[in-house]
Amino acid sequence: MDLDELYHAESFRDKLSTVTDEGSRNWIYALKPNGRFYNYRTILAAFYMLIFLGMPFIKVNGMPFMLLDVLNGKFILFGKIFWPQDFYIFAIAMITGIIFIALFTVVYGRLFCGWICPQTIFMEFIFRPLEWLIEGNAASQRLLNNGPLSFKKIWKKTIKHILFFLVSFIIANTFLAYVFGVDKLFKIIREPLTEHFSLFMGIIVFTLVFYAVYAYVREIVCTVICPYGRLQGVLFDKDTMLVAYDYIRGEKRARFKKNEERTSGDCIDCHQCVNVCPTGIDIRNGTQLDCIGCTACIDACDFMMDKVGLPKGLIRYASENNIAEGKKFTLTPKIKAYSILLFFLVALLTVLLTTMDDVDTNITRAAGQLYQELPDNKLSNLYNAKVINKTNKSFPVSFKLEGINGEIKMIGNPKMMLKSETVNPETFFIIVNKKDIHEATTKLKIGVYRDGKKIQTVTTNFQGPFI
Repeated sequence: MDLDELYHAESFRDKLSTVTDEGSRNWIYALKPNGRFYNYRTILAAFYMLIFLGMPFIKVNGMPFMLLDVLNGKFILFGKIFWPQDFYIFAIAMITGIIFIALFTVVYGRLFCGWICPQTIFMEFIFRPLEWLIEGNAASQRLLNNGPLSFKKIWKKTIKHILFFLVSFIIANTFLAYVFGVDKLFKIIREPLTEHFSLFMGIIVFTLVFYAVYAYVREIVCTVICPYGRLQGVLFDKDTMLVAYDYIRGEKRARFKKNEERTSGDCIDCHQCVNVCPTGIDIRNGTQLDCIGCTACIDACDFMMDKVGLPKGLIRYASENNIAEGKKFTLTPKIKAYSILLFFLVALLTVLLTTMDDVDTNITRAAGQLYQELPDNKLSNLYNAKVINKTNKSFPVSFKLEGINGEIKMIGNPKMMLKSETVNPETFFIIVNKKDIHEATTKLKIGVYRDGKKIQTVTTNFQGPFI
């Protein structure tokens, strides 16, 4: 291959598919995919939308199944409340997620982007179908956009953008339901606008953001904005499973001619793989950052191969080693290492989630207070306690000394009624016999009881005479 041929072969790398040579926006008119992978993705998208729209309404023990109230630092996962004190669990969960992403990407490439990513699902299974329904197929859309202003163009564009805005409004409200809770969201809707004006404006802003993304930005989110795609690019290796073109079998390309003995490669240069691509790339150029692994090109190529009587799978899920050397998928040392680390992190996270207490108690001596000597040769210390009730129910608790004779004397109401989902402050004295205190600072254990059952043990210090 001479220099000119090499330049033209590699020229796709010096520009974006979404930008023209003049620097303006190159609008992608993708054909509607059709095939087994698209059918699988449609089923998965329907299941995803069902979960996405339905989860805010699911409650466990009167609490949302999932709530991510970042404004108030309140998080509910699987019906359990997490507080800032439980941040270490989130830290472990984030580390586990990063390891999972790395492992998943090393093995399966951008499968997440094409099959599970909300951007892809909303764009390819809600907004594009609406566009196809109103404006027609890719050719009709191109003619409509490039044609003169007319009544037909006005009413089609108006209906499309109204529907885009309404769907964006639903998506925005659903996302905010995960932040505020569906009950609060309905409260905003029912009550006068003046009482929740700031929250209402937040809904409008989110709606406009989603509308702008799906009406105008579209695939640029995947090709330029999203950092996940850039991260994946450095995790690929020659054993990574990707949507790939079998260049060994496909080259040299040539148009299909009926009743002709074919001497060239199996690629018939029909460009159907390019026409269905939602990011406008040519998969035959090899692995590219703009490829989201949506499999639309696989379905298009399989259809054309079947139509001309050639074997399917010219474009398929495959690794570079699988195409170049015919190697089957194997567990590499890197995959094994990631898997072992992921297993232990998931096990640790599971243990932490299942053993997390509903009550978190912190007991400290009152600052600046010395011990007090009492009649009958007794000593007392003053303590402050913060008892966090992580449930949505109020219930009483009690404190009991363990391992030493003495008593706990509450200041105020002796029955500690913990309010739901709040930090409950308490103040009390610990009174012990002077003979049981042999050091200036003695460790004491206090049991926290609910309905006669110990739920937690807290350690604190008792200050006595300096001996």
